[in-house]
Amino acid sequence: MINIPINLNNINCRIRQALATTDRCTKDIILVAASKGQPSEAIRIAYALGQKHFGENYLQEALKKQQELSDLSDICWHFIGPLQSNKARKIAENFDWVHTIDKAKIAEKLNISRQDNQPPLNVCIQVNISEEESKSGLSVQECSEVSTAVAALPRLNLRGLMTIPQHNATEVEQRKTFKAMSKLLLRVRDSSPQLTTLDTLSMGMSSDLEAALQEGATIIRVGSAIFGPRWLL
Repeated sequence: MINIPINLNNINCRIRQALATTDRCTKDIILVAASKGQPSEAIRIAYALGQKHFGENYLQEALKKQQELSDLSDICWHFIGPLQSNKARKIAENFDWVHTIDKAKIAEKLNISRQDNQPPLNVCIQVNISEEESKSGLSVQECSEVSTAVAALPRLNLRGLMTIPQHNATEVEQRKTFKAMSKLLLRVRDSSPQLTTLDTLSMGMSSDLEAALQEGATIIRVGSAIFGPRWLL
């Protein structure tokens, strides 16, 4: 049986240990519990233990959980799945963060759909740093131009960059990828006065969070190491 309290404690221990050799502490890091395929009951257990940030990949699944968990007023919902333009309105209305912007047009649709009575939607630009054909994301060369366009949208708050590293990469390869993302964030930040406030690197998951944190991640997205296998198939 999956023990969410023990698993969540283990992840927080891993975070502290990974940061021990850096100049940062746990308050600098957002742990997003990736709850795709998990029931609302599992999210409620993690929430009761102090976990406030949850990441979902599929809109309809997320909306159902949000309704079931509507009594948790300070829960923070992150959309971490592929973005489709026909779902932009619902995503803009029902999430606090979107990590996967890979086109300026998608950002524009999110901006139009965000309600006036809501705070600006926190967003990240997804980068295909390893240049894999099977993955979404902007190329390194496109990042500054698209970031400048997104930063100009008034109902979005561009926070930084996100990436999904190559599957089954070695630790050396992981570190190389994450280091490249840290350098890219600095270059994007320096490319325009509109981008100097970017402060977020969303990268690192269950198997590589240590490498990500040591190379500058500020958000890690952890699913299986907290919740175990998906329940909703």
